[in-house]
Amino acid sequence: MDRIELFRIFTRVVESASFTRAADTLGLPRSSVSAAVQTLETRLGTRLLHRTTRKVAPTQDGAAFYERCLRLISDMDEAENLFRRDTSGPTGRLRVDLPSRIGRLIVAPALPEFLARYPGIDIDLGMTDRAVHLIEESVDCALRVGPLADSGLIARPFGTLRLINVASPDYLERHGTPETPDDLSAHVAVNYASPSSGRVEDWEWMENGEARTVSVAGRVSVNSAEGSIACCLAGLGLIQIPAYDVIDHIRAGQLVEVMPHHVAAPMPMALLYPHRQHLSRRLKVFADWLEGLMRAVIAA
Repeated sequence: MDRIELFRIFTRVVESASFTRAADTLGLPRSSVSAAVQTLETRLGTRLLHRTTRKVAPTQDGAAFYERCLRLISDMDEAENLFRRDTSGPTGRLRVDLPSRIGRLIVAPALPEFLARYPGIDIDLGMTDRAVHLIEESVDCALRVGPLADSGLIARPFGTLRLINVASPDYLERHGTPETPDDLSAHVAVNYASPSSGRVEDWEWMENGEARTVSVAGRVSVNSAEGSIACCLAGLGLIQIPAYDVIDHIRAGQLVEVMPHHVAAPMPMALLYPHRQHLSRRLKVFADWLEGLMRAVIAA
């Protein structure tokens, strides 16, 4: 096994935080992955990884070596491609994860155009409101909406999503139309619970440049945008939602925007991918295409 291959295995172990997951994503026996890391540690004369029964993490030397490995792998890949004259276009399979509504309403309808433009690329399209772990689940890139945690991933901003407040005509007929957040004490909301933490999010709006929040009563809580919209259409309460999600319902008279001057701050949107200096051509062209699509259709 050459040194570059040892470096690739070591970086995958660091990113996966597991010998077993690294072996699965590389298609190698776990024993081969473990042996590769031991070979590196013997050659370097230092311990690269802290090993426990639950997790693997780089030592201080391992973290420094990991960054150097990334640069070396990138330089090698670039050198190998320096004189290649590949006119066939990017090829291979991409595993992509998207928020369910964006995937269903925006990306899936436009995907035939991308696949026709790049016939050598195949797409595994995941649609979920759960925050997937890119390395552990072997996902190449994921579109995220909202504030990002410090995950060590690379984030490519795609703009923001405008949020609005809506309710069904039936709900407004029964409860009246709120004009300001002060009116919310007399109303109910379809509460949204985070799919990852289960925490119910407060009602939010911007006032004099500052975010304000209040807890709004509600008899129903959901953990997906699909569920939130369905319950709102059924007259179960007010919701806050990205405008693109409900524009067709508003045009059809099924939902009505309320409190247009008291809305939450736009939500940032970004494409995440693992720490790499050298991205595959298929990921580059998909990221460019997806950014153009999102900015044209829904980004503010």
